[in-house]
Amino acid sequence: MKITNLSLAVIAVVGMMSVASADVDVDLGGQAVVYYQTSDASGTGDLFNQDSSLANFGLQLDATSDIGNGFGLGVQASALNASGLNKNLVSNVMQAGGGDLDDAENYFGITKAYLTKNIGKTTLKMGRQELPKSLSPLAFSEGWNVFKNTFDAVVAINNDVPDTTVVGAYVSSSNGNGIANDMTSFDDLAGGAAEKGAYMLTVANKSVQNVPMTLSYYSLPSTDLSAVWADVQAKQLGPVNVGLQGGMVMNDASGGNDTTGLGVKVSGKAGPADLTVAYSTVDDGDVPIHNVGTNVKTPLYTQMILNQGAIKSDNDTVMLKAAAPAGPGKVIGQYAYTTDNSIAENDYNELDLIYKFKALGTTMLAAYVMQDGDAYEDPNNVLRFWTRYNF
Repeated sequence: MKITNLSLAVIAVVGMMSVASADVDVDLGGQAVVYYQTSDASGTGDLFNQDSSLANFGLQLDATSDIGNGFGLGVQASALNASGLNKNLVSNVMQAGGGDLDDAENYFGITKAYLTKNIGKTTLKMGRQELPKSLSPLAFSEGWNVFKNTFDAVVAINNDVPDTTVVGAYVSSSNGNGIANDMTSFDDLAGGAAEKGAYMLTVANKSVQNVPMTLSYYSLPSTDLSAVWADVQAKQLGPVNVGLQGGMVMNDASGGNDTTGLGVKVSGKAGPADLTVAYSTVDDGDVPIHNVGTNVKTPLYTQMILNQGAIKSDNDTVMLKAAAPAGPGKVIGQYAYTTDNSIAENDYNELDLIYKFKALGTTMLAAYVMQDGDAYEDPNNVLRFWTRYNF
């Protein structure tokens, strides 16, 4: 949606911007989301019972504008609330918007607020923003919850070298992610340990046809940690595509142990179906391989809906996945088995059945997750539903 010659003072009235009045073109968009999840808590609860169910209504508004002389700006406002469902149908929210769950007046926050500047073939982006996993594999915005998490960061993106993108960033804080996480509160990375933030350098190269390569380096000065992560995709390698990934979290603390992770995936088609087999291994270093902005998801090829806790440290995991068109959408089935190499030896397996489709002008998802393993007396069954309307 575009509004031409709109005074920025008008936007300020609705809380989207607060700057001096000027005639500019402003692009407005956003999404509305309804999200619901329920589980039987490994047999100790019941599906759809209030105590084992979560829900959200979410509204997100985005405003972006070219304000001239190579400058641009963007603001995103997010509202998250249970809208009273917690009184009868659910016990909590998937994401919180600030304040108490029953406080209907306090569920609003600014999740993006950034300024951009183009200088030749370099773009500077300063402020609250998303970071894509493709360019920041260890500090990225996750898309599994109601809304994506964001970061306070200064990012420089350069394309002077042909077929190469160089990204440098200083990332100071994140609003995190997770069940009932407050999306309006921004804290230090690595669960609060990275008081001085993180420095990142990524080089993404496409010089070799159909073989994009990405290499990232991170330094977290407050934690004595640094990390390197690489990803290579060999596309159209005969009838299949092959991906290779690997890296290390270096622990420079006295007596610290580094953590190494490796992954491979092979994908191809069998008739209308897309098939993937993936393998990952992470050794027994001190620090897990995961997103330091949330401490939740991983960059591993074997990442599924809920298996991150099992695959991010001291394990071997094999995953099989199939996806095929079905009616107005796509059906996805994936299964992973994780061998726990720690002393606990709590092997884990997960089955995900997902249907993502278009209906009523929205995108919808229905998913069933079965979690089982040595740490489970009975399997845990989870149902997740959401619908998104993008405008």
